[in-house]
Amino acid sequence: MANGNKPKAAGILNIISGAFALLGFIILLIAIPITSGAFGIPGTEAIPAFVPTILWIIAIPTLAIGVLEIIGGIYALQKKLWGLALAGSILAIIAPVTVLGIISTIFISISKDEFE
Repeated sequence: MANGNKPKAAGILNIISGAFALLGFIILLIAIPITSGAFGIPGTEAIPAFVPTILWIIAIPTLAIGVLEIIGGIYALQKKLWGLALAGSILAIIAPVTVLGIISTIFISISKDEFE
């Protein structure tokens, strides 16, 4: 890969990883009313009352991480704000697709001098 393409590749990987995180957030938003028994689905009455709260506790950071990954990916594509691009890449490591985050972090780290 040419020297100038590493930040772009990292940005694309960050955006993909962020999209997966946002998809996870949407799935959690769907699961919260289901587990609270709001739809009256048979069998959901056996789910403990604290489960929707736990899902909210997981959903909020998932949303924040996904948004920051996408923002970091955008800045990596623009080759601006190296620190924010690196933060998005590091957050991508804890996202659903860890491999994308590792590769993205490596690309951002070795291409620091290409950022404004």
